Amino acid sequence: MNDDTPVWFITGCSTGLGHALATTALDRGHRVAATARDPHALAGLTAGHGDRVRTLALDVTQPAQVAAAVKQAEAEFGRIDVLVNNAGYGYLAAVEEGEDEEIRALFDTNVFGLVETTRAVLPGMRARRAGHIVNISSLGGLAAFGATGYYHATKFAVEGLSESLAAEVAPLGIKVTIVEPAAFRTNWSGPSMRQSAHVIDDYADTAGVRRTSTLSTYGHQPGDPLRAAAAVVDAVESAKPPLRLLLGKAAYDIATARLDTLRDTFDNWRDVTLSADFPAA
Repeated sequence: MNDDTPVWFITGCSTGLGHALATTALDRGHRVAATARDPHALAGLTAGHGDRVRTLALDVTQPAQVAAAVKQAEAEFGRIDVLVNNAGYGYLAAVEEGEDEEIRALFDTNVFGLVETTRAVLPGMRARRAGHIVNISSLGGLAAFGATGYYHATKFAVEGLSESLAAEVAPLGIKVTIVEPAAFRTNWSGPSMRQSAHVIDDYADTAGVRRTSTLSTYGHQPGDPLRAAAAVVDAVESAKPPLRLLLGKAAYDIATARLDTLRDTFDNWRDVTLSADFPAA
């Protein structure tokens, strides 16, 4: 085995984008530590890839499991070159409908799990002065809609954390990329989706409509996970990977429209904005 072959550590590989990323990286000759809460779900990844793949049990909300999985991957492969923080899920609820236990569980996976894994991998990357951290955010980390406020809150947190991280680790030779997919044909809007049992009738025409429309997309999403995975691997393999990578036409259209709306709002309120400073001397 060529010791220079990149080593990927990917969370949430049982289905969807995580599974597609593990498959694509392996197909390109990379080595992969693929993780999932139930490693039996990863059995298909081992066929034909020999010693280039390890399947590890990992619940990112359990710090001891994070530390053990990272230690095992580093022991068996020698290092981790690319960390992909992919584990996460959605939650449907109007803000007022949100349930404390579900909200905290969502943040534990989507935000604190990502933080725990990142902090476990960074010491090795810092020691080598090399590495790439890929945080799977969402178009929902740039623009927000009704019924998914808590999910957006987790992804907005990932965006801000990733920007700060990128500034901190760039001088150490470590890159950061935030991936922002639109709707892809995964389990996100199907079996993986959670939603509040508490429903308030006053939100039927806002969050209620969005709940229904989001669930109805399952199985019909326009995004192809394998094409998305190829785009992510292309970005990692590029000489100058982007800080942000939008995936899917809807992501591009909605994100650029969001930029236009922000610019218009800022320009329209420019005089009020500038009036808040002390007068120029």
